[in-house]
Amino acid sequence: MISQSLNNSLTMTGAGTEAGEVFRHYWQPAALSDELAVERPVVPVTLLGEKLVLFRDDEGELGLIDRHCPHRGADLCFGRLEDNGLRCPFHGWHFDRLGHCVEQPGEPADSTLYQRIKTTRYPVVERNGIVFAYMGPGEPPPFPEFDCFRAPDSHVFAFKGLWECNWLQAMEVGIDPAHASFLHRFLRDEDTKDSYGKQFRDKAANTDMPMTELLRNYPRPEISVEQTDYGMRLVALRHLDETNTHVRVTNQIFPHAICIPMSREMTITQWHVPIDDTHCYWYSLFTSFDKPVDKALMREQRLKEHRLPDYAPIKNKHNHYGFNPAEQQRETYTGMGLDINVHDQWAVESPGPITDRRREHLGTTDVGIIHYRRMLRAAIKSVKKGNTEDLPMLGGIDTSLLVGPVSNDTIGKRESWREDYESADRQRRATCSGWDASLPTPASE
Repeated sequence: MISQSLNNSLTMTGAGTEAGEVFRHYWQPAALSDELAVERPVVPVTLLGEKLVLFRDDEGELGLIDRHCPHRGADLCFGRLEDNGLRCPFHGWHFDRLGHCVEQPGEPADSTLYQRIKTTRYPVVERNGIVFAYMGPGEPPPFPEFDCFRAPDSHVFAFKGLWECNWLQAMEVGIDPAHASFLHRFLRDEDTKDSYGKQFRDKAANTDMPMTELLRNYPRPEISVEQTDYGMRLVALRHLDETNTHVRVTNQIFPHAICIPMSREMTITQWHVPIDDTHCYWYSLFTSFDKPVDKALMREQRLKEHRLPDYAPIKNKHNHYGFNPAEQQRETYTGMGLDINVHDQWAVESPGPITDRRREHLGTTDVGIIHYRRMLRAAIKSVKKGNTEDLPMLGGIDTSLLVGPVSNDTIGKRESWREDYESADRQRRATCSGWDASLPTPASE
């Protein structure tokens, strides 16, 4: 249980809020590159409660500016994309990608008013299919050398999905290793479909045991948290017998991302980005170690579950997430199909738009959630004091040393599980095809 005031502090991200000020010191996913791959590349963006418009100009450069014209507030998402910028249809005021007003064709010919008009503008950069924005003070921080950014475009697929809930409850499901034994439990072990979530129906590493069976039979993981320069590492151990243990290593990348293993050959780096306080997008970069990804196929698979243009899931609270009581009895623990994204969506949306944490009772396996909230509270205090040197990834750290992070799912010996999962990761990287996935230095501890 926490107080309502603390819950507000951790969840609200609009301008001037405590968590919002922390977020504004980091790059934020703002849109998919796919959204701009149209004849008129102009996209409405609501990010951290701010209404913005993203566009690509005649030179192919990106601009992210306030959605409302500073003249009379008209919506620039309907602006004319011309003359290397956006022109407001109301009175013709024209803005470049830096937010400068460069022309006011209805004003007197000798007017210099336009020279004093500048709208809000944020720096943007594209990385492997996602457009990131920096909405904070000073110069943007450099990107870390994580796998999802180092891998070539051919080996990375980007997608996103809309969830109708606060960002924090969305992010916290990813740092809860215990839930996989229940929320993603499959009651049959055969691999019936190649869908998102296949990793929970595949064979456990180095065994003939399906992951479905492993998660069902070993529902009490031993979970530990290790502090890192990028956030924290979570290790979940499911001891199979006196000799062997299943090791699952995931990562929380501060402030609102996770990096998890999807398969032997692929990891997912996922951000949980506030649109406003009651809606968020998850943005994912699927990074392949063994071969180029089939982007057309992956996009087709996911668009069967989402609608455009808002990337809202087809299964949602309005149709009860496709809940089928018969399926719940015979096939899945949730009765909501094989797509684990739907399971997670139900889990994070069903508590309501913002979870009332005054009523929660955390257990031993919630150690990752407890540790993360402490990190966020510490970051809020640091930003209030103007001391950003204490923030993860920002405190005088050489970001080129922030590599990986290692996310793995393997079987090891109980007495040497750490060496075994690190060895499994080195083997995966050594056999990587198409790019150099080797880690020049260990991820900073």
